[in-house]
Amino acid sequence: MSKEIYFFDSYAIIEIIKGSPAYERYAEAIIITTKLNIFEVYLSVFKTLGEQKADEFLEYYYKFQVDLQKKVIKEAAIMRSKYIRRNVSMTDCIGYCIAKLLGIKFLTGDKEFKNMENVEFVK
Repeated sequence: MSKEIYFFDSYAIIEIIKGSPAYERYAEAIIITTKLNIFEVYLSVFKTLGEQKADEFLEYYYKFQVDLQKKVIKEAAIMRSKYIRRNVSMTDCIGYCIAKLLGIKFLTGDKEFKNMENVEFVK
């Protein structure tokens, strides 16, 4: 049986790190994310658990990041403009567009993405 692949946004990664029961089933999934998400989570872990734990996070999760293609930059910018009133972040727009391009689900608990196409919304 092959593992499922998801784009993990920062919210999802933080929930995995916290050991959230709602995200338990995703702990073994194949992770795709970006350097921007890695930055956001590093900052969160650094602020709450300190530099050593943040460095451990960085060491483990960095290998899951993918680079941005021109098509993603364009689509994410258009999406950000379209959803500006929803307060959807640039990082989330990029992640969502990468997930769409790769044909995988965007895993998040961010309320802005509830009921959106191609989203695995977990609270």
